[in-house]
Amino acid sequence: MRYNKSAIKKTLDGKDAYQATILPNIPINAMDITIATETGDRLDTLANEFYGDPGKWWVIASANNIHTAPIGFKDGTILRIPVDYPRYL
Repeated sequence: MRYNKSAIKKTLDGKDAYQATILPNIPINAMDITIATETGDRLDTLANEFYGDPGKWWVIASANNIHTAPIGFKDGTILRIPVDYPRYL
C-alpha cells in the first residue's frame, strides 16, 4: 500500500525503480501514545506491536522525524506512536 502512489522511473541501466516518496506529516494528536524504548526495539518491531504490521514502520519514523534507519534505539529514547495515522495514508 505504501508504494501505491509512488511513480516508477527508469534507472540509467534501464531498470524500473520507485521514485522517492515524501512521507506525510503526521501532526501530534492527544490520543497518540508516547513510549520510552527498551533494548531491542526497532521501528519494524514497534510497528508490529502497535499496528500489527511491521511494514508500517515508516508511520513511526515520519511522526518522529526520523530520516535515517536506525537498527535499534538507545534505551529510553522517547517516541510518539500515532493512533490516528490512517487518515494520512
